[in-house]
Amino acid sequence: MRRPKGIKTKKSVAKRFKITGTGKVLRSHAGRRHLLQGKKPKRRRALGKAATVDPTDTYRILQSLPFSH
Repeated sequence: MRRPKGIKTKKSVAKRFKITGTGKVLRSHAGRRHLLQGKKPKRRRALGKAATVDPTDTYRILQSLPFSH
C-alpha cells in the first residue's frame, strides 16, 4: 500500500520564517551568531528582534509553507 503524495512543507523555509496572525512574514537578522564583542550593545539588541520580510518575497515564502495560512 502506497500513501498518496500530497503537498509538503519546505522544512528549511519553516525553520527560517514565522507567519503572524495577520499574515505578515517575520525573519531573523543576520550577524548575530558570532563576533559580537565588536558590535555595540544597541546593535546587538536590534539584531535580536524579528524583522518583516519585504512584500515582494512574501509570496514565495508562503508558497513553501502551504499549511501556515
